[in-house]
Amino acid sequence: MHVNSRRLKVLLFLFFLNSVSLYLYFSAHPDYFRHYSKEESARSHTGNRHTLTENRQHFQFPLASTAKPWPILPSYLPWSINPNVSLRSCESYFGNGFTRRIDVLESATLDIRRKSVDVGGRGWFRCYYSETLRSSICEGGWIRMHPEKIRMSIGGENLEVVIGRGEEEELPDFEAGAFDIEVTERSIGDGKLVDAEFLDNYLHHGVISRHTVRALVDSIRLVGTRDFECAEWIEEPTLLVTRFEYANLFHTVTDWYSAYVSSRVTDLPSRPHLVFVDGHCAAPLEETWKALFSSLKYAKNFTGPVCFRHAILSPLGYETALFKGLTEDLDCHGASARDLWQKPDLTKTARISEFGEMIRASFGFPVDRHRSMKPTSTHNVLFVRREDYLAHPRHGGKVESRLSNEQEVFDSVKNWLANGQKCKINLVNGLFAHMPMKDQVRAIQDASVIIGAHGAGLTHIVSATPRTIVLEIISSEFRRPHFSLISEWKGLEYHAINLVGSYANPSEVIENLGNILHSLRC
Repeated sequence: MHVNSRRLKVLLFLFFLNSVSLYLYFSAHPDYFRHYSKEESARSHTGNRHTLTENRQHFQFPLASTAKPWPILPSYLPWSINPNVSLRSCESYFGNGFTRRIDVLESATLDIRRKSVDVGGRGWFRCYYSETLRSSICEGGWIRMHPEKIRMSIGGENLEVVIGRGEEEELPDFEAGAFDIEVTERSIGDGKLVDAEFLDNYLHHGVISRHTVRALVDSIRLVGTRDFECAEWIEEPTLLVTRFEYANLFHTVTDWYSAYVSSRVTDLPSRPHLVFVDGHCAAPLEETWKALFSSLKYAKNFTGPVCFRHAILSPLGYETALFKGLTEDLDCHGASARDLWQKPDLTKTARISEFGEMIRASFGFPVDRHRSMKPTSTHNVLFVRREDYLAHPRHGGKVESRLSNEQEVFDSVKNWLANGQKCKINLVNGLFAHMPMKDQVRAIQDASVIIGAHGAGLTHIVSATPRTIVLEIISSEFRRPHFSLISEWKGLEYHAINLVGSYANPSEVIENLGNILHSLRC
């Protein structure tokens, strides 16, 4: 009876939390429902103002949503905007530090209720700016995209058919009006949504000269209701994402994180749909994009003007704490959400653990906190390998070696473990380049120890469970802090073997691994 009572309380709490989230979301975005009566009013007030009314079959918010629900995550903490979040605190870096709201365009529907007339102009646009990250998450409604005004390759092709294609062809070049927003005729003004001052203040160039989100916003024009015709409507919230180093796991994880944060900061009631506003070819990492979010499509795959009831512009991965932490002094340490809930600490975060749980849950893996903390007499040692593979159209297929005798080290560890240990130890050969993403995440989740040479594959430790131990082998040419930092931000135990050159003494690796296994009582 006691167990059933606890379950009932948990279910009631989750129902309450979901109801509050839905209320807050639709309160912030009233246009979802307000357009019903407006559409009927428009038909009676004008003869041809809505000559496209017949084509607006998708105007109603769908009763049966196709969006995936948010999973229950043990490390989840509320993402509501707190204006008192301290500058350069861990929450401002990894969580909701987007505390400055800039309302660029407010929907004219607010005026309709006051005037009792239908004047159109349902478009709206706003940004949330983070002083810490110097980045903005922007969102808007009644936004139209013109794929023919975005110069780039189609995107989503098989790699084999686009070998040699230049990166410049795959990145978007926006013509004026590539995106536009419906407004009242009298609100059009000079036709631009924002000016150069706005871009300089809230969408900084940052570390790259070609800031695609800045360019997208700069392309947005204001159009009157009469000219706002759409070949297709997307009713549910949709993330617009531009990727740069889309075939590299580390940089893709920064994109995943940015998209996840954007979804939480804008308080979406369920996981959004995705549109890639780039022309990159298909890559294995898309498997995780599809698992994390509700659907995926490339901008150039649309055949005509497509309208979004609610679009969110995900910042570039370069603007996340995961990337900025490589060059900024970011003093943050992983902690459990429970501890932070009871005792907030500006120098601690549970956000990376929350994100890792999100990845695991999206693939259907368990994320129960108590399960991951249970001691066991059987341990998996995952050896993350670097393999040759064709990564993208400009790649020769050869992976740069970070550990010149990797096979020798792997074989030595395998033979050492075969001689018998106190615990049962399984050595897992992490040939990630030829494994589906779901299998890679499963291998990370099941590992007690993750060992490997410095390389993008180790970025998977964002999905590791709380007691996982990381052993990184670092050559003298690649002493970069990527994985020591992620371990620190997750609160994982981390060890490094710093090499002179790229050759590792197998006995030194075995000694370090032996000490780690001893700490696990093996």
